[in-house]
Amino acid sequence: MHANGDPNISLPLNHTAAATAWSHASNQSSTIPSTQRSSSLTIDPSFAHNGYRSLSSIALQAFTLGLALSLSTILTLYLVHTASPLWRLPQFIATLSIFHFLEFYTTARWNAASAKVSSFLLFSNGRAYNIAHSCAMLEILLSCLVWPGLQARISSSWTLGLGLLLVVLGQGVRSAAMATAGTNFNHVPVKERREGHVLVTQGIYGVLRHPAYFGFFWWAVGTQLIVGNAVCFVAYTVVLWKFFHHRIVEEEKLLCAFFEDEYVRYRSTTSTGIPFIR
Repeated sequence: MHANGDPNISLPLNHTAAATAWSHASNQSSTIPSTQRSSSLTIDPSFAHNGYRSLSSIALQAFTLGLALSLSTILTLYLVHTASPLWRLPQFIATLSIFHFLEFYTTARWNAASAKVSSFLLFSNGRAYNIAHSCAMLEILLSCLVWPGLQARISSSWTLGLGLLLVVLGQGVRSAAMATAGTNFNHVPVKERREGHVLVTQGIYGVLRHPAYFGFFWWAVGTQLIVGNAVCFVAYTVVLWKFFHHRIVEEEKLLCAFFEDEYVRYRSTTSTGIPFIR
């Protein structure tokens, strides 16, 4: 539940006064030379190729995620059909593709002012995040190719089912949280209360104080249950619990300062949804 700024994300072209006047005189537009019309428009540099809202970068990342999802889904189905345990690797990639696409889409749909290239979280979620997923893929390969018997003893139909349930639940709650918070949600926590920053208590926030954190925690744990990663399951659980414990404690100090008694009353009736973090 954070504030954010820059309401001009949905307007890639900044019209000058001359352009505005011209647009209201449409019956005279055909008499204005094309060179004069183009000179009356200036492109917002944030939408240029190297800008933080680069339309080309957004399109490229969306296309890449769609391609990765399509290919990994097809490969997963093929490997399942051939009874190969390697289906876990493309399945994990498909799950990641859906997550990263929804991070941008949900932001762009309900909080357009904050939508930018980094909203995909592909390259902006920190080195630890990339290392964690790389380790998960490495464990999948090692367990499938080197110790297949060990993986068979660890992974079962019930762990697969539980993992799938957690992934769907976690993703659904996180996306619902971002949609409900709208312009009050930001991927980067703010340190000062800004104009228009309100305490969101409706919808999923009526039950959970930090539903986006709840969603990501259980989504991540679920991904490791699905692929049968014993080591990364424990590592993900411990590391994420420590991370969110610190994040929630610090964030709630700020929220208490922002909203005072209103947040204290709200906190007494809701939960974090993450074990042992109150």
